[in-house]
Amino acid sequence: MNITKKRGRQLLGVVALAGAAAIALAGCTTSPSATESGSSSNKTVTVAQVNEVTSFNYNTPQGNLDMNGMINYMTQPQFVTLGSDYKITPNTDLGTMKKISDDPLTVKYTLNKDAKWSDGKAITSDDLLLGWAQASGYYDSATQDADGKVTSGTQYFSLASASPFKTDYPSDITKTSITLTYKDPYVDWNLVNPIQFPAHVVAEEAGTTTSDLLKALKDTPAGDPAKPAAANETLKKVADFINTGYDKTSLPSDKKLLVSGGPLMVSAWTPKQSMTLVPNPEYTGSHKVNFGKLVVRFIGDANAQVTALQNGEVDAIQPQASADTVKALDEASGVKVIEGSQVAYDHLDLNFGASVFKDENVRKAFLLTIPREQILKSIVTPINKDAKVLDSQLYLPGQKGYEESVKSNDSDEYSKVDIAAAKKLLNGATPSIKILYNTENPNRVDTFQAIQASAAKAGIKVVDGGSPDWSSLLAGGDYDASIFGWVNPGAGNAAIPQLFQTNNSGNYNKFSDAEASKLAVETQTTLDASKLDDMKQQIDKIAFDKAYGLPLFQSPGLFATGSNLKGVEYFGGQTGIFWNVWDWKK
Repeated sequence: MNITKKRGRQLLGVVALAGAAAIALAGCTTSPSATESGSSSNKTVTVAQVNEVTSFNYNTPQGNLDMNGMINYMTQPQFVTLGSDYKITPNTDLGTMKKISDDPLTVKYTLNKDAKWSDGKAITSDDLLLGWAQASGYYDSATQDADGKVTSGTQYFSLASASPFKTDYPSDITKTSITLTYKDPYVDWNLVNPIQFPAHVVAEEAGTTTSDLLKALKDTPAGDPAKPAAANETLKKVADFINTGYDKTSLPSDKKLLVSGGPLMVSAWTPKQSMTLVPNPEYTGSHKVNFGKLVVRFIGDANAQVTALQNGEVDAIQPQASADTVKALDEASGVKVIEGSQVAYDHLDLNFGASVFKDENVRKAFLLTIPREQILKSIVTPINKDAKVLDSQLYLPGQKGYEESVKSNDSDEYSKVDIAAAKKLLNGATPSIKILYNTENPNRVDTFQAIQASAAKAGIKVVDGGSPDWSSLLAGGDYDASIFGWVNPGAGNAAIPQLFQTNNSGNYNKFSDAEASKLAVETQTTLDASKLDDMKQQIDKIAFDKAYGLPLFQSPGLFATGSNLKGVEYFGGQTGIFWNVWDWKK
C-alpha cells in the first residue's frame, strides 16, 4: 500500500507491541513549554506532539493511546521492526525469533547474551515469561456478562485487545531463551513480541520476588472458564500492578518504573508541558540515536505547533492535519512539510449497549443522516483533493481487498444522506442521541456539529457528550455513539477480534453479533490469504447490515521539520514521526 507523497530509503521502525498488533486510540490534547540545546551528540531534539502521556503501559484498555505507544516504542525491547513500506523485519538488537515448526506452530525466542535493562540488569528469559503471560491470556479463567463484568473465575492481565492467540506453557526454557508452541495456527505469529517490562522490577513493585513470580507462573494452571481454579495470589498481585501501576500523570518518584530496554529512557516530565528522554546507557543495538536529549512537547493546538516550529522552539511537529495547518506551513520559511495518509481512520460507532439503539430501525435511520461527504470535504479534501469517503470497516483505500469488499458490503446504502428514508424508519419517533467525542480536536468538533445539524432534519436530537477526557470515558459506555479514530500498526490482523469479538475488551461499543464474533476469532488461525480476505469481507458486510456505525475517512498525516533537523521521513503507522528517530541528525 503506497501511502506517502514523499518517501526516502527504507528505514526501520520498531512495532510498539507487547503481544500482537492491536490498534490504538488516536487523539487526546494538551499545551506548551521550553526547549534546550547542546552540541554534537549532546544536542537536544525537540518535537511537538498533540497528546499527553497517560501511561507507560499502552497495552491496557485505559492506556491504549497513540502517544503512550510511541513512548513504549522508544523505551522498550522489541523483536520485530517495520520498514517504511510496513514490511515485517526481525530486529536483532534484542535477539532472534525463529520458527521451528509449522505443525504445530512452534517459535523460539533467543536473547542476545549482552542484552541489558537500563538499570544494568540482564534481560533474561524471566522477562520473556512475564511478557508471554501478559500477552497470551494463558491463565485467564474469567466468565464475563454482557457488560464485561467478571461473574466467575479470574481475569489476570488486562489487555486493550483480548489475546488472539493461545499457546502451551513455554518449553525449552534457558537463561536466554523460551519456545512457544501454539495450540492453533496463528496468522500474526511473526508480530508476537513476548516482552515489555523487567520481571525483577515488576516483582518488587508487586511486593514479591522474581523467584516467587516465576514459581507462580509455573504453578498456576491454564485458565479454564468451565472449571476455574482459585486465583494465584502472587500472580494476581503482579497482574494488578502491570494493569494499573504504570499509569502516571507525572514523573514517578520511583525511578524503577522508568527502567528501559530500548534505545531511549525517560528522564524528566513536566505535566501538561513536556517529557524528556535520553539515551539508555546499557543499550548496545544498532538503533542508537544521534543526539543527547529528546524533548517531547505536548501542544494540542495545531496553530501553536506551527508557531513553535517557526520560532525555532521545536525542531519538528506532528500536528492534527487540516487545510489551515498545511496553508500555514506552506507559507512558513525554512520549513520542510512531509505529507501522507495514516494507517488510521475516523469513524462513528453506535453503542449497542444504549437503549436508544436496541431498535435496528433507529440505528439505520440515524446512519442515513450522517453527512459523510460533507465531513470529508470540510476536513480532508482541502488537504488531499483525491480523498474519498471511507466505505469499509476493515480495509483502507489502496489495501488489497478494499475495492472488492466495498462492492459487496452494502456500504452503498449509506452513500448519501437520505432524510426521507430516515423519517420513514423512525415512524414518528424523535430519539435523543448523546455523542462522545474529543472537544479539543477541531476535526472531531466539526464532525459532531455536521452530524448534529443533519440529524435534526429527521427529528433526531443529538446531544453534546463531548469531553477532553473522551478516551477514559469510552469503556464506560455513558453515551449512545462515539466519534474517534483508530491507528493501525500497519501490519497484522489482531485488530479484527479487538473490534468485532463479543465481549473483547477493545470492543468499546459492545457490538455483539454471533457470526461476526465467530469469524473474527477464526481470522486469527486462518493462514490462507484468500480465505482470510473472504472472512474479513463477511465481517465488513455484517457491520454495515447491522448498522454498526459508519467509517468516515482515512486520516491524513502531516509532519514538518525545521531546516536544522535531518533524517525525518514519513510513516503512517502508530509510531508516527518517531518511527526512525535513530536516523535523525541535527
